[in-house]
Amino acid sequence: MRHTTGTLLAGITALVIATPVAAQDGSQASGQDRAVTVQPYIEVSQILTAQLSPESDQLTFTQVAIGVDTSLRGRNSGASVSVRYERNIGYGDDAVDTDTVSGIARGYLSIIPQNLTLQAGALASRSRVDGGGAVSGNPLVSDDATSQVYSAYIGPDFQTRAGALEIAGNAQVGYNRFEANDAVFDSAGNQVDIFDDSTTYSGRLAVGARPGDLLPIGVAVSASGFQEDSSNLDQRVRDAFVRGDVTIPVSPTVALVGGVGYEDVEVSSRDAVRDVDGNPVFGDDGRLITDTASDRLIAFDVDGLLWDAGVLWRPSSRTSLEARVGRRYDSTTYYGTFSYVPSDRSSLAVQVYDGISGFGGVLNNSLAQLSSDFEAQRNPVSGDFGGLVQSDEGVGLINPLGSIRSSAFRGRGVAASYQQRIGRLNAALGVGYDRRSFIAAENSVLASVDGLVDENYYVTGSLSRNVGRSGTLSGSAYASLFETSGDDNGDVTAFGASAAYSRTIAGRLSARAALALDYFDSEFSDEDFATATALLGLRYDF
Repeated sequence: MRHTTGTLLAGITALVIATPVAAQDGSQASGQDRAVTVQPYIEVSQILTAQLSPESDQLTFTQVAIGVDTSLRGRNSGASVSVRYERNIGYGDDAVDTDTVSGIARGYLSIIPQNLTLQAGALASRSRVDGGGAVSGNPLVSDDATSQVYSAYIGPDFQTRAGALEIAGNAQVGYNRFEANDAVFDSAGNQVDIFDDSTTYSGRLAVGARPGDLLPIGVAVSASGFQEDSSNLDQRVRDAFVRGDVTIPVSPTVALVGGVGYEDVEVSSRDAVRDVDGNPVFGDDGRLITDTASDRLIAFDVDGLLWDAGVLWRPSSRTSLEARVGRRYDSTTYYGTFSYVPSDRSSLAVQVYDGISGFGGVLNNSLAQLSSDFEAQRNPVSGDFGGLVQSDEGVGLINPLGSIRSSAFRGRGVAASYQQRIGRLNAALGVGYDRRSFIAAENSVLASVDGLVDENYYVTGSLSRNVGRSGTLSGSAYASLFETSGDDNGDVTAFGASAAYSRTIAGRLSARAALALDYFDSEFSDEDFATATALLGLRYDF
């Protein structure tokens, strides 16, 4: 998975030097009163979309949507769910009717309080596919390039004690799918083999003691495994290691950390079916057809020593920094985390990551890192979930933007999130950089992808404020820049902004008005696309 190393070692460090904390999401509700909030709703809106470039055009349609936002907080369980279905009904001979499901869910169930917790999450999101193989958020409702992204995972977390030793671990199984309406081509007219679906499996186990419990220093031993099986050419990523770690306190707030171990990492696939001329064969869905009878081709195979060293700084319960440098995947690696929560109204989090996986592993891992108590941020015009959620624990960011190639990759980058609440004003921001170096066998149909690098820079944010007793004013904005080394015309720039106002007019009935501007510039096309969208509608909350 994308953050496998950093996430596991953060857990080990907490295990061996920190005051024991409760299991993620499962513990801290044990003393709380039970609370369930279920907010179903229905919306009917009239929408006008005006294409500003490359040529002037207008589209009017009616949008009917039903959805539910749910929050559950119990003694031994908790969940947040935001699900929405919408039907867009166009007018005229060229009208395109569309159906869309979007949503996000994250929850837990404590089977044995404080010891065994079942975790789960799911995602459905709509995106736009570009010929360069990039994805950008907030697609046009009538855009033929739209696609659907689905992801889900489930698995147990556990922790216990055996004398001075603390034992913790988890296991997960996940599924991911990317549905594109049409085949994707690069600027040279060649089909791009985009991700179809994959299943992921992961598990970890760590045993350790904090400084002073067993030895003057903290010690831990851990093992971890990850596998992703992709339907594209039967690709497989296997990543396993065992290691030992030490934590050496040098002051009440600073400790030196380090570890050494053994890793075994392999990326492999099968070849594609070929025609009589030796050319690969694509299916009706635009993806390569796998030759299931071919031998498995090794694209990446590393086994041997891994190590890293760094520093842990915890000056207070509200501030934490961990930074490490070492060697993994037969090369230098960097990763770490920083969090700062000065009050219950603001928070900042930064993560630097490095790992090998496929597209699905990134999605599953992003879901698993979310809080189970959040509010999803949606586009006020299209209703799409843009990847940003807010909670008392901070901002959660799911980033399906970037490359959607089918090949496995080494993903490195940084992601940061910030939220601030001042009186009636609520703001959230997510920003990041993601770099994917693709891995493919030299003698396979994907040989041209081996070593190719796709980079994505992105930022998304939201702002809302209560106006009077019954009004709400909100705004959102996003921007992304996708660059690829595999196609001179494959770069993509996308950005947009929206504003909305809603006001209660009678009981549970409210009126809504919204305006959005979106711009999309792909080097794949000689033309840029700019649109303005306006919405007027009614919403009824049951």
